[in-house]
Amino acid sequence: MPNKSLGQHWLRDRDVLSHIADCADIGPDDTVLEIGPGLGTLTSELLRRAGRVIAVEFDKDLAHKLPGQFPGKNLEVVQSDILSFDLSTLPKGYKVVANVPYYITAKIVNMLTNAQNKPSIAVLLVQREVAERLAAHPGNMSILAISAQVFAEISLGDIVLAKMFTPPPKVDSQVVIFKMRHQPLVRMDDEKAFFRMVKAGFSEKRKKLRSSLSGGLGLSKIEVEKMLERVGISPDERAEDLSIEDWSRLMTHETSSNHSR
Repeated sequence: MPNKSLGQHWLRDRDVLSHIADCADIGPDDTVLEIGPGLGTLTSELLRRAGRVIAVEFDKDLAHKLPGQFPGKNLEVVQSDILSFDLSTLPKGYKVVANVPYYITAKIVNMLTNAQNKPSIAVLLVQREVAERLAAHPGNMSILAISAQVFAEISLGDIVLAKMFTPPPKVDSQVVIFKMRHQPLVRMDDEKAFFRMVKAGFSEKRKKLRSSLSGGLGLSKIEVEKMLERVGISPDERAEDLSIEDWSRLMTHETSSNHSR
């Protein structure tokens, strides 16, 4: 029986499982990290394509049963919480495939995109609304979208209807593909200042930038208006309207202003 408290919903549809594996573009030289293999339906699809699969399963009973289902296959099952799993033990360029429990989606996305040893590609099946948020464009941006898109190119795969799961969750799911960037959109040295600026902008996301940045950065509205004007952004915009490049320009301007003060 699926464990509701662990967010377990089983997916058995072969076409959907095959689509998820296809999106990861897996070949015989690949090592794949599968998060939450559950009953092993997706695992069998991955084992058909990959050289090696490492499956991290939190549920003790499931982790214990899984190896017996695939005798002679190159499968390693680790009984652990994925958030405490050491990604540095995996070979460079490994891939991640997972049907992710909704309640830890954002934590898993942050873990993979911020890891020292990032995967080359991650394919996650997540709540449809979260998938859309992750792949958002300026006009609908969020801290989650910015945090992910700085490190990865994000695209969407198929929508998976709730009725395809046992038991059906309350909402539909969607496949999200993260292709990790060789060069993140923000330099490592600038990350702290960049995300400080973004968090300030989203501190009161319903408000216009002149107000949210004023409160978030502890500057007067007039100072904020001048700063926005210099980088060509209207103070009437909201945080969700800005692109990553806009935030970078703002951060660079504020950092250089601080140095010249």
